[in-house]
Amino acid sequence: MRRFNCFPARVLIFVVLCIITEVAHAQHFLPPSDTYRPDRLKKVVITEVAVSAAISIGLYYLWYKKFPRSKFHLFNDNGEWLQMDKIGHAATAYNFGVLQYDVMRWCGVKRNDAIIIGSATALGGLTLIELLDGFSTHWGFSKGDMLANLVGTAIFAAQQRWWNEQRISMKFSAHFSPYAQYHSGELGKSWASRILKDYNGQSYWLSLNIRSFLPASSSFPNWPSVALGYGADGMTGGYTNPDSLKGQPIPHFERTRRFMLSPDADLFRMHSVAPVDAATYLLKAIKFPAPTLEINSKGKFTFYGLYH
Repeated sequence: MRRFNCFPARVLIFVVLCIITEVAHAQHFLPPSDTYRPDRLKKVVITEVAVSAAISIGLYYLWYKKFPRSKFHLFNDNGEWLQMDKIGHAATAYNFGVLQYDVMRWCGVKRNDAIIIGSATALGGLTLIELLDGFSTHWGFSKGDMLANLVGTAIFAAQQRWWNEQRISMKFSAHFSPYAQYHSGELGKSWASRILKDYNGQSYWLSLNIRSFLPASSSFPNWPSVALGYGADGMTGGYTNPDSLKGQPIPHFERTRRFMLSPDADLFRMHSVAPVDAATYLLKAIKFPAPTLEINSKGKFTFYGLYH
């Protein structure tokens, strides 16, 4: 089982919370500054260095120290979990890049420089985790993970460079699946570990903002979006489902891919008072619960009145 890939999402929230007090007076959260603000940049750099150091130390003592060390080696996990973990890597890299870009623009860093810094931060942070994996006997450096990190970063950087906005966002949603009870060591025991480790309950989305693709003269609201989602179901193991665990039989489940279509909302595009803007910014990476149409890899259609 590869380590869950949504852990860095908590870091995004922490970093944003550290600077909320700085922008609480503004109507829009993290507004770009027309002038370079070294005072803001200094605070951001100190915060991010401290957070990065804490994460690195925490990962080592809470995770990697439990497993034997080895020489640097590669590990091919491209066939695991119907590639849900790879999409998780891409989504994490994307949202890291977006956050760092927004923070740099708030500090008055020029747009192209902010894109480079955002991309470097996303790739640098996730590459560090892959390097730690590479020296662990339990895992290894995954070229598939790194490719996914590059794809997520590219989705951020290309949009910001060409459109100067994120018209297509990578989002995440999760619910509890019934499979964790059969293999809790892989899929999690507590509610938090189940959300982060059980790929059956996770969904990843490309959320397209409708207004941003319409002519400038359009009066269409700026918050509605349409989202294309991907998920998987029936997985109690990485590559295949085990027949039993510790002498206890596990029911047979059919492993399927799930493709979804759903409306979405980007409430941060609706400028509001500072506390609301801050809250909607923190929720930008979360898919809005909504009615959803699904077709799985077996050709079965399912409609959900409210999917999250």
